[in-house]
Amino acid sequence: MNLKKHVSLNINVRGVEPSATLAINERCKLLESQGERVKNLGLGQSPFPVPTPVVNALRLYASEKDYLPVKGLAALQEAVAEFHRKKDGVSASPENVIVGPGSKELMFLLQIAYYGEIIVPTPAWVSYVPQAQILGKRVRLLHTTFDEKWHINSERLARFLESEHDVYRPRILILNYPGNPDGVTYTPSELEEIARVAREYEVILLSDEIYGQLHHRGEHVSVARFYPEGTIISSGLSKWCGAGGWRLGTFTFPPDLDWLLEAMATVASETYTSVSAPIQFAAVHAFRGGIAMERYLWHARRILSALGSEFQGIVSDAGIRVHPPEGGFYLFLDFSTFADDLAGRGIRDGATLCERLLADKGVATLPGSAFGRPDSELSARIAYVNFDGSAALAASETIPLHQKLPEDFIPTICDETIEAAREIASWLREG
Repeated sequence: MNLKKHVSLNINVRGVEPSATLAINERCKLLESQGERVKNLGLGQSPFPVPTPVVNALRLYASEKDYLPVKGLAALQEAVAEFHRKKDGVSASPENVIVGPGSKELMFLLQIAYYGEIIVPTPAWVSYVPQAQILGKRVRLLHTTFDEKWHINSERLARFLESEHDVYRPRILILNYPGNPDGVTYTPSELEEIARVAREYEVILLSDEIYGQLHHRGEHVSVARFYPEGTIISSGLSKWCGAGGWRLGTFTFPPDLDWLLEAMATVASETYTSVSAPIQFAAVHAFRGGIAMERYLWHARRILSALGSEFQGIVSDAGIRVHPPEGGFYLFLDFSTFADDLAGRGIRDGATLCERLLADKGVATLPGSAFGRPDSELSARIAYVNFDGSAALAASETIPLHQKLPEDFIPTICDETIEAAREIASWLREG
């Protein structure tokens, strides 16, 4: 018997697809359960274990069961503020920190609380735009180019803001660096110029610095240094602390934006109430850092830098346009030089390109269209994290940090990742 379903969906939710990164991960799991061998370069999850001192802290505080303040545990607010004071050289205060169940949720709350449009340079992380669409917010995409290093520059930003003929329209510009999906970052001078334009037009900056501590040379600079009164710094435990599944993110506001912080806290009080108590207590130890945390970060940076550079070298030698990685664990591949050859194989867009890579070589990637790029663009993101992070850390710890990793380290420890790079290169040659 067929029963008719009566479906009533919010119009803003209709047509919104599941997060591309989560969807590709589920697809890889399904293929593997069917006996397929898949090299999953789709999901951007840190491969490294949560640092031992932080895990031990979670065990210690596992019995904590009370609801904590909506904005977060006071000791954690202080630790986060001190983290940004020490790491980023900004004047951060505990009362201006809010803790949420992942920076992703805090971004959603920010868009709920804020009245105004969202400006997103592309390629951009997969959830910025869908979140805005769900809420019916106006989004303006600023497409960048390979030659611009996937960066928005101050001149172009100024032209865009001026072209709207509404100088003080409420706007938030999202910056993400080191970037997902491109793995590159901004220089201090670029940030200073962007800050100058943002100040002139009274644009709020949401600076997504979740990968800041994975800058490969440990030289991350926050734009809040140059625009302290108008920058919200987004961070959390998922990337630099390897604790994505713990779901803890932080926003650090300037005093002038206290009205926005308070509005977000009100919405939080009516939704998730507060973040898990044991995780907040454990997070204090993560943000306070120390020698063990610093060694963990330097080993992670050294591994990611070496692996990213080797992967980039292989695909670049094959003719793919890609910038050397500077932070995080992503590369954004531009296949445009192969447009004619790929068209001859029936491949005229990024989605088809990624489908064929998966079908022909078992390499799972995500098309540029998932990151706000035009559907017709022959681009793809890879996340070079499909290796055993625990084994890699253990091996790296046997080699002094002042030394480079041996030439056989990456091919041995991260063999499946390097094999995926070679498969991409051979797939192009086979065409």
